Amino acid sequence: MATIKDIAQQAGVSPATVSRVLNYDSELSVSAETKEKIFKVAEALNYTKHKKKAAETSSIRLIQWFDTEEELADLYYLAIRLGIENKAEELGIRLLKEPFDTLSDTPVDGTITIGKFGDQQIQQLKKSQKHLLMVDFDALSYGVDSLVVDFQQAVDLVIDAFIAKGHQKIGLLSGIEFTKDHQQEIVDPRRYFFEARLRQLKLYDANYLLQAPFTVEGGYLAMKDFLAQERPLPTAFFASSDALAIGGMRALQEAGISIPEDIAVIGFNDVSVAKYVTPALSTIKVHTEWLGELAVTTLMELIASPAPVPRKVTIATELIKRASSAYQANT
Repeated sequence: MATIKDIAQQAGVSPATVSRVLNYDSELSVSAETKEKIFKVAEALNYTKHKKKAAETSSIRLIQWFDTEEELADLYYLAIRLGIENKAEELGIRLLKEPFDTLSDTPVDGTITIGKFGDQQIQQLKKSQKHLLMVDFDALSYGVDSLVVDFQQAVDLVIDAFIAKGHQKIGLLSGIEFTKDHQQEIVDPRRYFFEARLRQLKLYDANYLLQAPFTVEGGYLAMKDFLAQERPLPTAFFASSDALAIGGMRALQEAGISIPEDIAVIGFNDVSVAKYVTPALSTIKVHTEWLGELAVTTLMELIASPAPVPRKVTIATELIKRASSAYQANT
């Protein structure tokens, strides 16, 4: 595992600055550019492959859902993007990165989108983009090739881990997000599968369900509000992203609640900062860099050999056990 000192050296900042950035210290005053540099270095050091750059042979368009500021609030999409960029460089593919609102007419061989888009946006993309692959969004019903995460398998891993530790009162801090045009709220699939599984186990309690935007601040405020209501507390929380988990843990610790002794916490994504917070965050690992790589190779397959029907590729996850859920670190 890369150390904070390693990250500081490559980013050209002090170890103290790195530590405060990785812990989302709200009182730290540094530029977005410095934060981005630190997070990118942390992700790169977490990503162990070293590849040579090949001569450019083709081109693809990458349509990003998040801008830089939004990526820094939740590193999930940053990590996927870096995987796409690394694989494109390795294969000698020219990558044209554009936001949805300012798409150009530059011809490319295929297009990858990251994130969630509304009905009208998807129809527009289908008409304007040849060989379209949507990442982290199930657009199969629209007739679009998709690359998605198996959320049901992920939720089962979390609940099974909590039950194995003796937890019966399990809460959820789920995410709130909208399509880029803000026309449609996106249902958090983790919440759907979480509720279904707990109902099946007769452990469901609506009092333990929280919602917040997918940010550290969102998780912090949602947990503070929950604690202020002085309701009975669960003994474990699953958060739909590491950012939510980190914010939620901060609120719990400020209230004098020990993690994991009083409440165990498991996040989702295993972004690079998860191992640096205190206590180190147990989390569902989505192999985001590899997901980005797979997006590039899948698109190139679609370009080389168009299929008669669209496909949906689903990838599994794994549970990384760390101190926040009373495990010794396994990574």
